[in-house]
Amino acid sequence: MNLISSLDSALAHTQTIDEHWVSIDNARMRYLRAGSGPALLLVHGLLGYSFSWRFTIPAIIGRTVYACDMLGTGFSERPANLNCSLRASAERLLRFLDAVDVSSCDLLGTSHGGAVAMMAASLAPERFKRLILVAPVNPWSEHGKALARLLTNPLVKPWFFDLVPHLELVHGYVLRRMYGDPRRIRPGTLEGYSAAFRIPGSFRYGLSVLHCWNNDLQELENALSRISHFPTLLIWGERDTAVNLSSAQRLREQFRHCELVVFDGVGHLPYEEVPEQFNRAVVQFLGAPENS
Repeated sequence: MNLISSLDSALAHTQTIDEHWVSIDNARMRYLRAGSGPALLLVHGLLGYSFSWRFTIPAIIGRTVYACDMLGTGFSERPANLNCSLRASAERLLRFLDAVDVSSCDLLGTSHGGAVAMMAASLAPERFKRLILVAPVNPWSEHGKALARLLTNPLVKPWFFDLVPHLELVHGYVLRRMYGDPRRIRPGTLEGYSAAFRIPGSFRYGLSVLHCWNNDLQELENALSRISHFPTLLIWGERDTAVNLSSAQRLREQFRHCELVVFDGVGHLPYEEVPEQFNRAVVQFLGAPENS
């Protein structure tokens, strides 16, 4: 059976996905695990959690898939005074791998999680095999830099917290903006994201990340030379309004062996908007699993 027919078979049934908890820095981190074989770690974006990968996990066959809720997000705990810098987040990701006894893996990260993935790979390159980066936050995308300056402005921040009672309305607007075609938003998507985002501390986590944003991007740019040897797949939506597609080529140039896949008419969340196309690209890049 070839990779594509294997993928079609995987999409035709529901893979058993188990929920687990692990202690990281004295806080409970939730993660999902499915399958068996070589490890693949999925890292969600700033406003996401493991729910983001609900269409991806069943398509990954012949591998053990881990999808964590980073501390401060999803259903993981939200410790007070959590260091939300890119380096600190990457170091927590490495401690997560230690906690679940994964010595090496392939790494897939999206948006802010893509930046965390790149930083983690730069800190411990011996622990990773290949990178899949989905519209990752990067030093050449200007939109995030401007947004970080705006939302962390002392005059704007109190207004931002005033939106908390209207969470679902705000989250719905943001979600529609993330899609190239909002008609592709599937039933239950807004409810799934909002369920975790209602947990107290979610907004503060997001603002803490944004406070570090621009300094983090400078550190990330300096770190890219340490991961330039990784076989890398970049995936972007042509209508991405969150991380500029124009930054993709500059990022691609930082890697020696890098493929760029762009989905026409798609926004910032291709794994949700066109999951079948996204999953095929991922499976083709990873190829047949090696013996673990």
